[in-house]
Amino acid sequence: MEKTFKTIIPSELPVPKLHHYLLGAVGPRPIAFASTVDENGVPNLAPFSFFNVFSANPPILIFSPARSGRTNTTKDTFNNVKVIPEVVINIVNFPIVHQMSLASSPYDPSVDEFQKSGLTPVASETVRPFRVKESPVQFECKVNEVIELGQNGGAGNLVICEVLRMHIDEEIIDDSGQIDQHKIDLVARMGGNWYCHANAESMFEIEKPITSCGIGFDAIPSDIKESTVLTANDLGQLGGIEELPDETAVNEFKLLELSDLFLSLEDNPAALEKSLHERAKAYLTSNQLEEAWMTLLAFNNG
Repeated sequence: MEKTFKTIIPSELPVPKLHHYLLGAVGPRPIAFASTVDENGVPNLAPFSFFNVFSANPPILIFSPARSGRTNTTKDTFNNVKVIPEVVINIVNFPIVHQMSLASSPYDPSVDEFQKSGLTPVASETVRPFRVKESPVQFECKVNEVIELGQNGGAGNLVICEVLRMHIDEEIIDDSGQIDQHKIDLVARMGGNWYCHANAESMFEIEKPITSCGIGFDAIPSDIKESTVLTANDLGQLGGIEELPDETAVNEFKLLELSDLFLSLEDNPAALEKSLHERAKAYLTSNQLEEAWMTLLAFNNG
């Protein structure tokens, strides 16, 4: 069935409705749990999901405390970094997600969100704002620049932060010295009230083609591209292989792993081909690319 699309022209929509479309479409978004202080040293702690890392050399993080779409007022965080250009960006994981949400309440500027959220302030080494002890990774940053994107309600303010110190909970570091993506237990923002939990059930690996080039979608044989079982995304995964398995490898795999299908369906080629494609799809789900290819190539091999 052919898809139909709703076309949106941003200038023709009320800002709140446009805001919902943007946040519903662009996600999951990482959360910058930003700790700042005002000119009197009063701490402030607030989360922002307009956030990401943009450079490693120099190490740059950017987040955006937008103007209120209802009142056009600016956030305490924005006001603070304009006066004291320092911030600690604390990473939010599942064990502190509700405390983070509580800190997002519209408290008066004089209120300390550390106390309201029950999170523990820890003195930083290079900047004045406190770190969140419970956060798995804390970035002490100086604010290099604040770029105001507009003066109307809903306008963002890009806070460009240079990382001076990183503090990583040693419990989330794996044997290779890297951050274990299962142990860090991250959460992210979706649209509306929804969040995303990056746990073992939701994560998967795709090997990045940094130094290698796959054969590409266009090099896949037409009978495979016309499959009724494999999706275009499956074909994209198949196109990532650098070189197809040779005939010897395919024959050996056919004898050892696929003999049950060939014996049971030898008199029904259409059913055999479909079953092979279904098994190849299962291999792709397990990221077994070479096995998937040998399964597909076995149909016309020998």
